Amino acid sequence: MSVDDKTLEKKLLLKRVYPPTDIYQIGKENAISFFDQYVNAWEPDPDEAAMELATALSDSQLQEAFKKHPARNYVVFRGSNYTFENETLTLKGATQKIHTGITETEKKYGQAATTILKLMAQTGGDFGAKEQKEAAKLKIDTYEVLEKLEKLKVVTHSYAGEEYHEWKMLEETLPTIREELGIAVAERKPTAPPTASTSPTTATANASPRQQEEAPLDPLEDERRRIATMQNELDQYISDLLKNRLNETIKFGKTFSASYVANYLQRMFGEMLYFDSFLSIIQQYSLCDVDIVNPQGKTGLKTGWSFALFGEPGTGKSFSTRDLILGVPGGKVAAHGIPGRNRYCGGITPARFIRIGQAYVGKTFNFIVPEFNDWFRYSGMVDVLKIAMERGEIKHELHREIIGPYRFGGFFTVNYNTAVMGQGYAVTIGDPNFNAIEDRMICRLHRMTKERYVQIAQSQMRLALGEVNVDKSAKQIRDHVTLVYAIETDHPLVKGRFPKKPVMITAEMYDAIGKAREAILKRIPGSMKFSARLEHNVVKFACAASVLNYFNDNLDHIPVSTDALERAVSLYVEEAAVRSKEAFKPEEVLRDLQGKKRKNSKA
Repeated sequence: MSVDDKTLEKKLLLKRVYPPTDIYQIGKENAISFFDQYVNAWEPDPDEAAMELATALSDSQLQEAFKKHPARNYVVFRGSNYTFENETLTLKGATQKIHTGITETEKKYGQAATTILKLMAQTGGDFGAKEQKEAAKLKIDTYEVLEKLEKLKVVTHSYAGEEYHEWKMLEETLPTIREELGIAVAERKPTAPPTASTSPTTATANASPRQQEEAPLDPLEDERRRIATMQNELDQYISDLLKNRLNETIKFGKTFSASYVANYLQRMFGEMLYFDSFLSIIQQYSLCDVDIVNPQGKTGLKTGWSFALFGEPGTGKSFSTRDLILGVPGGKVAAHGIPGRNRYCGGITPARFIRIGQAYVGKTFNFIVPEFNDWFRYSGMVDVLKIAMERGEIKHELHREIIGPYRFGGFFTVNYNTAVMGQGYAVTIGDPNFNAIEDRMICRLHRMTKERYVQIAQSQMRLALGEVNVDKSAKQIRDHVTLVYAIETDHPLVKGRFPKKPVMITAEMYDAIGKAREAILKRIPGSMKFSARLEHNVVKFACAASVLNYFNDNLDHIPVSTDALERAVSLYVEEAAVRSKEAFKPEEVLRDLQGKKRKNSKA
């Protein structure tokens, strides 16, 4: 392999194992001149920065960098010159292992193994729903073959759900596998990144027609195209719903409530697991961003809120925040979320997010971020992320460009992967910027207890055995939330057919929250460990959970329902306990509140 190819592989390795913050830091430590022009880690183009670092570092310097800067422990890299696996860098390629793995699998499974490998290698290396359909036509037992290939380190899992799995060939292994299989693929030579003095627009304008076709899109323009695609998805879904399922959706909505959703999820996941999924579905209704009013008029509040799950990998965070909302192709769980309104942000850096956020001005989307903790590792990004979480006006000045000002109007659903080491967030989360999230989102803490493990296993079994009719219930919920969203946001296809309704809060609601506050404060020693924003978010949650009742009556507003309020109080008490380092047991407070409620009703 030539030196140039080795450098390209080193660049790919660095991008895989390190976030741009670490690449920037390693570049500074090694006195690489390219990094001198930047003050903050998120200013250089990530691709360009990785290439500069790969070109400058010798293998010995690379090893020193890996010793000093721990790489992402979940990453795997199997190149021709470098291997990174089990948190260890080896200056030796994996070519021979891949050759042996393919030979051994083909020897055991014959043509089935060859067919599966070619299905993957002839495209981009993925084996998902599309490839499974192709393999099914040939009557091949794909899972057994792919599990063997994974064990022999030829492929890796790209998604491992309860019943549905996907695999992929790593980018760096594709040339080796294609050569082994005798597959000729015309590969495009990499183009040099634009210099600081050449804008992407100028570079494209001066290129030949063929070069213009191959030139990468400007991130903002690329995002506008993505938004257009998502908008089309929403429009088509609403059109189909109005033509084919409108009456049954309204009928369903007349008996629908937060309790219906809770009971459905409890049957599917159990008492311990259901509430995170419940929050995800209620958040979809919050995206309507409906006005919250009182009997005298507007309050200035709206129903929209952001949602964060904290805890170790494997505790069900991704299922609740991604799979349940977006669905799993070919799997046991259908999409429950609003089509075309949930933007998945896997692999996006916060700097790119701030740039593409300009395309969402005046639009209400939900941004699903699988590893929000990585975003807070970027120097200089904390303040701008706070503004984004507050839906404020964003302006960013760099050496070579100014981003904004623009007002961000979206919300977040995020996972924050972290070890759970003690009681409450304050002990668990070592990030000094955690308060930015805690104050601005509804949060939930995950611990992998024995009870949680058992319920995860049991829910997987119920889904596998088909004991819960997920598809039917998911479709009804998705139709309902989409129709209500279309009504409350004045979508052109429904505008004028149904009235927009605000959610009305009353003194009784604040009285219930006030009693919960009083019971909590009696049990917290010393100063408060959380801000009044917790109550603010709980009110939004209760109102969003009441939006489910849009079709329940003919009022010109939506009252805060009894079951929504009860669940809001429970959420308030549980969150207050966690944020207070679990100074009190939430079940005791809830029991006392319930006892007082029964006593007052008898009186």
